[in-house]
Amino acid sequence: MKITEVKIYPAKESGTRLKAYATIVFENAFIVRDLKVIEGEKGLFVSMPSRRRKDGSFRDIAHPLNGDMRKHIEESIINEYKSLEKSGRLNAATPESDDYSFDNN
Repeated sequence: MKITEVKIYPAKESGTRLKAYATIVFENAFIVRDLKVIEGEKGLFVSMPSRRRKDGSFRDIAHPLNGDMRKHIEESIINEYKSLEKSGRLNAATPESDDYSFDNN
């Protein structure tokens, strides 16, 4: 499955391990929002969108089903994040500012 778009939004929370949020589009047909770019002990990694359960734990609401797809998603997002960071183009946009129109025909 081809990733056709990656958007990165810097996190507003300073001093945390959360560096940015990401939105990805697959084959110009399916969007996944609220992935997180996090600074871990071994470098950057991507956390999938999740929801807090009644017991306080978190459960991914969207995630890859195999390691190859996880690697593909993570590499695409981290490469875009590093590219924007290196160029100084990380902007203050928020994920809510995505403007996607859908054809319901």
